[in-house]
Amino acid sequence: MQFTSTDIEQVESTWQQFVPSSTLQDADPRRFRFDWRSEEFGSTALVNYRLAAQVHSKAEPLDQILVCRVDAPDARVWSAREALTAGAPWISDGTRVEAKWDRSADVRALVFDRPAAEERARQLTGDDLLELRMTGLSPHTAVDARRWEAMFAYVDQALAVSSSDPLIAAELERHALMMTLSAFPTTFTEALRRPAQRAGAPATVRRALAYIEENAHRAITVDDVAAAAYISTRGLQYAFRRALDVTPAEALRRARLEGARSDLQSGNGRSVSEIARRWGFSHSSRFATAYRQAFGTPPSLTAA
Repeated sequence: MQFTSTDIEQVESTWQQFVPSSTLQDADPRRFRFDWRSEEFGSTALVNYRLAAQVHSKAEPLDQILVCRVDAPDARVWSAREALTAGAPWISDGTRVEAKWDRSADVRALVFDRPAAEERARQLTGDDLLELRMTGLSPHTAVDARRWEAMFAYVDQALAVSSSDPLIAAELERHALMMTLSAFPTTFTEALRRPAQRAGAPATVRRALAYIEENAHRAITVDDVAAAAYISTRGLQYAFRRALDVTPAEALRRARLEGARSDLQSGNGRSVSEIARRWGFSHSSRFATAYRQAFGTPPSLTAA
């Protein structure tokens, strides 16, 4: 969704579609302009907007995880829970966070469905009782803040090109959540420090490989492969390393490269880039590099 508006009520109602608790207060209607763009992928939404106005905003997400950055020379960002730094990303799963600026601000945000994120965090860690909570609002370090910014820019760019492709969208959603949960203090981080589940190989590996072979053309992630093999994601990673000396992600990537090669050989596609997107590769150059490494020849020479 993309639009420009000078209507304060329209702007507030649009933002509330994504974060129902959000409000815009003390906005000056005489100099109010809103440039909005958003993408929804899976149970996650990416929001990127510029709001030119004197404004005071509040957000207190319910059953959501909101990660946001307000970029403005005169911005103030604060919470009663802890001090926040203007210009740095922050996270909340219920804590009220407020921001205020007098001229204009660029706002970037990811909004995760909290129950869906918790389910994925349980699958990733192998802890079926994990309660996903944010234990702090700021990133662990300045490096983590920059890594989150780089991830947001990458996901934003990829969605602008491939948001309608379910394979790419599923991987981008997983990537966004993993990078977010790793960058901020959460119970997910604490669960990762506990020993991984290590049972299941090689029968687990065979089940996983069969699932990959049958479903590589679908919008599956490594978490789905682990669930199909009845093991946690961490446990599956250990099993693959021990049995095959590869990761499940590498096995899934290889299966998709094989699928792309089959389509290229049969001429099942108008172009190399179209076939690459069909098999979950959003960047043609990266696909070409991975393809050449896997098969020793560029995809352009395989195409029928």
